[in-house]
Amino acid sequence: MARQEPIAVIAPDKFKGSLTAARAARAIAEGWRSIYGKRGYTTILVPMADGGEGTVEVFAANGFRRITCSALDAIGRDVDAAFAVDGTTAVVELAATSGLARIRERDRDVRHASSAGAGQMIAAALDAGARTIVVGLGGSATNDGGSGLLRALGVRFLDENGHDLAPGGVSLARLSRIDLDGLDPRIATTKFVAATDVIHRLLGPYGASAVFGPQKGASPEDVRELDAALERFADVAAKTLGRDLRDAQGSGAAGGAGFALLAFLRAEVRRGAELVGELCGLPAALERATICLTGEGSIDAQTLAGKTVLGVANLAHHARVPVVAFGGSVTAAAELALRARGVTCVPIVDGPTGLEEALKDGRELLKRAAARTAELVRSTA
Repeated sequence: MARQEPIAVIAPDKFKGSLTAARAARAIAEGWRSIYGKRGYTTILVPMADGGEGTVEVFAANGFRRITCSALDAIGRDVDAAFAVDGTTAVVELAATSGLARIRERDRDVRHASSAGAGQMIAAALDAGARTIVVGLGGSATNDGGSGLLRALGVRFLDENGHDLAPGGVSLARLSRIDLDGLDPRIATTKFVAATDVIHRLLGPYGASAVFGPQKGASPEDVRELDAALERFADVAAKTLGRDLRDAQGSGAAGGAGFALLAFLRAEVRRGAELVGELCGLPAALERATICLTGEGSIDAQTLAGKTVLGVANLAHHARVPVVAFGGSVTAAAELALRARGVTCVPIVDGPTGLEEALKDGRELLKRAAARTAELVRSTA
């Protein structure tokens, strides 16, 4: 009987500013094969994401159909954005329309930014026949509690005189009534899943405004005003719906868009990386694997909060597969914590270099790091 070749499952996230997840996976595979040759190892590539920027591209690389639609960005400009579809399942990425990366720093306006584009993409996914919609929450420029997303699906937000409120988070301070009569009826028969690594609640010192607002340009005064406006939104929503989701884990994700999904669309919250892995077939691939190779641009405290490397490591641990994680940078604390979970971290930078140079040479650095690791594995086999 012929000896079965060992299998390396290669499941990295993007290396932001340098490589997409698909390109990173190919670079790791090339480095690995440069040592083992084409027959020394079978390589299975499963590009990964955690629900944030790049998630749709990962699904497109894993066989989903990519559909482009027109929508609004966070400050109301028309943009082309893509979602992914496979049968009746669609994947929508909030960052594709309402993402912080889409807006130059001088144009950011967290007080009035709207998540309407994400709602427009959900509507487009419904038009495409989707009945299960995964919404990736991450990288948003908004702090409107997902009110813009809901407006795009037919919900009205009214002041005490019955007038529609202006877009954005601050206007919610004048919210008097939420009118659900125009909500797209297809919502009632559609399953929603919120993919996020954020566990923060909507309000308070660890809520959407306080934790993420400053990253989007909010001043301390803006944070207080936005938090109070979201509290008003939560109060009126509880009265309207008969349930209060402001304290649910994940309700603070993407400027509170998690709250809109949970409260109004009855979404299930899932860890982004683990959900993406399941939908892309990673658990099945790991069942056959000898080793798993993952990675992301920076392995740090955010990784430990639930980003891709941790999600892949959790799935690999369940399958009893050892993991090597490549990082553009690796903090000592993250390395120690991941080592305790059976993950070996490998920085890809192999000598003194500047950030710009490292980003430019990311593919070659990752390829060389994979080759060094393959040499070590072969020498200790």
